[in-house]
Order: sequence, then C-alpha cells, then structure tokens
Amino acid sequence: MRLPPLSLYIHLPWCVRKCPYCDFNSHQLKTNTSGLPTLSAELEADYVGALLADLAADLRAWPELIERPVMSVFFGGGTPSLMSPAGYARLFDGLERQLIFDADCEVTLEANPSSVEQARFEGYRAAGINRLSIGVQSFQQRQLALLGRVHSSAQAYEAIAAAHQAGFDRVNIDLMHGLPEQSPEGALEDLRTALSLAPSHLSWYQLTLEPNTVFYRQPPVLPEEDILVEIQDAGQALILEAGYQHYEVSAYAKPGQQARHNLNYWTFGDYLGLGAGAHGKLSRWDDQAAGGLMIERRWKTRQPEAYLARHQSSNNLSTILAKDEQGFLAGTEQLSAAQRPIEFMLNALRLAEGVPAALYQARTGLFAQDLSPILDALRARELWTEDPERLACSPLGWRFLNTVLEPFFQD
Repeated sequence: MRLPPLSLYIHLPWCVRKCPYCDFNSHQLKTNTSGLPTLSAELEADYVGALLADLAADLRAWPELIERPVMSVFFGGGTPSLMSPAGYARLFDGLERQLIFDADCEVTLEANPSSVEQARFEGYRAAGINRLSIGVQSFQQRQLALLGRVHSSAQAYEAIAAAHQAGFDRVNIDLMHGLPEQSPEGALEDLRTALSLAPSHLSWYQLTLEPNTVFYRQPPVLPEEDILVEIQDAGQALILEAGYQHYEVSAYAKPGQQARHNLNYWTFGDYLGLGAGAHGKLSRWDDQAAGGLMIERRWKTRQPEAYLARHQSSNNLSTILAKDEQGFLAGTEQLSAAQRPIEFMLNALRLAEGVPAALYQARTGLFAQDLSPILDALRARELWTEDPERLACSPLGWRFLNTVLEPFFQD
C-alpha cells in the first residue's frame, strides 16, 4: 500500500483591498508613494526567503518528503498575482533544490483580472505556472461594485483573453451567483458570458455570508431561497449543455480538465502548506497509529508580520534555520481514528462519482466495512449508491449532501 499523492499549497496573504465577503487569510497592502497598494520588491524578496525557510523546516520534521514527488502546486491568497514573475522564478528555483516535482506537475496561480496583473501573464507562464484561476466573480459592473471588487467588467473579459494569448490552455473562471440584488436573469447572463469565453474549467458557486466578514456583520439583500434554486437548476443545465462535466459540488470541467490539485484534496491526499496561515495534511507509516498510518494536520503562523519576523529580513537560509527549530509552525494535530471517517467523507463525497471503496483504507488506515451500518441506513433512504465498490452519494444524496454527512460525525 502506498502513501497518498503529495501536493504543495503556497499562500500569499496580501491583496489590494479586502472584499466584504472574504473570510480567507488576506491582508490589505500598504500604499506606496503614489498612493497605490503595492507589493514592494523588498517585501517580495523577504517573503520568498521565508517560504523557502518554511519548507526547509518542514523537511527537517518530515525528511521522507524529499523522496515523494509533488504532483501539483497551488498558489492561493490573498492575491498571488501581486507577486512578480521574477519572484516566482526565484521561488521555483529554491523549491526545486529541495523537492522533486512530477514532469507533468500542475501549477495553478490564482489571479485577479486587473490590467497590472494581466501584463504579467506571459512572465508567469515562463516562470513555470501552467494553469490560471481567474477571480472574475461577475461580469456585471453593478455586481462587481456591490462585491467590492477592484477590477472592472471590461478587465474581466480582457484577462481571460490575455491568459489565452500568453499560452495558457488551462484556465479556470471563478464565478459566483446568489449575489446582492441579483435576479435569475442576471446570474444566468453571467454564466452565459463565462461559457462563451470557453474556459477549460469553471468554478460556479453561491455566495455565502461567512463569520468575521463585513457582509456577515452588515448583511446585504440576497435572493430568496426559491430564486437560488431556480438559478442553480437553470445554471447547471446551461453548463452541461456547453459540454462541461459536473464532477464536484461547485466545479465543472471540459473532459480531462479537472483540477488535479483540488482532486488530491477531495480524495484525501497529502499536501504541504507553506506561507502565512497555510494549512497542510501529511501521512506516514507508524505502527503506533490507527491502522498503522499517522495523519497530521499542520498550520503556520497566520499574521504576515509574525510570519516574516521569523525571517527577519535575512536571505541567509542557514541563519534562518538556526533561529527557530520549529520553522514557521503554529500548531499540529494528529487525526484520531474517530476523526478520520468524517474528515475523509467531507472531501470524497463532494465528488459526483465519489471514490473507490478501497481508497478509504488506503487513505485513513481504517476498514470500509466498519462503515456498513451507516451506509446501509443511507442506502435505505436512497441517499447512497448501490455500487458496493464505491463510496458515493446517490444523485438524491448528492443534492442533500449535508444530510448524508451527518451520521459520519462522531462525538
């Protein structure tokens, strides 16, 4: 039995302006002498150095990772496209000195559609990024204003064209629906526009009001539930007619264009997390752990200033490592046998086809047969597949996923 595939997540915590619905670890940049928020060359260099030191510390704790090839990389944020192509080139050079990467490694960068960031697309491609995820959210100027987005409707169109012109044949459009004051016609018009631009992948999901956001404290007027159902049903029909596969709750792809990095999350794979507030999940064989498999969740110092304080503006890697034996780690948790079923199902059941039943033991160390009472009860309610070789919801169960997940939670 093999350990899970390994991915790499890297977090860039800054943005031009914090959106009122955003609950991610993102922090508005300070303005430069021109009054514009900017990631300075000095801050960029410090952060690249800190990321490489963070990785070196992780590899001291998990030296076996040096021999496990990385199958995907994802740069999230914040706004990762605030960092320059040269910064990414320096970062990749340092990463490749410490890790092995698959020859066909998928490398995704989240990007905003602003004109400044569009100009960098060719440089990102040359640096080694081969997939872009463009945060459009809406093509309508009124909706963009209500969402607090910094780009215009015209820039959204231009960004997707610029991505294709720069040689990116794998482009995701990130689009939301159920927006403030949005009608079904407005939501479907956004969707038709996105589909007309022929992205290889589409992330289409409903706006939710998350704690610790401006929208949560000051809720905007959102569509009623019956309107949301109408948007969802009509939108899915449009997407399927356009030739996309609905393979995950909010993800649609042309054949063969699924997001490999996210698929590794959803199949309970391993991933290193680097950067301020980044989370990771790693597995290793351990006879003392449940099923002989130890699974550890790890998370890093959240505040950028505290994260960078470990670096202290030094570009000397040996000096950084000497300062802090833990690197940039804020905490760890080893998953108990009781936690693993729900942790696995929260991810795997987001997939339309679920996963092979054998994957459960391979990724958790536990036996799928132990789930039989829960699965039999779900099957009796027509919420679970009849296929004994798969762990998956029925079409009805997938529509009511939260109901399916409830019995997997253990006290």
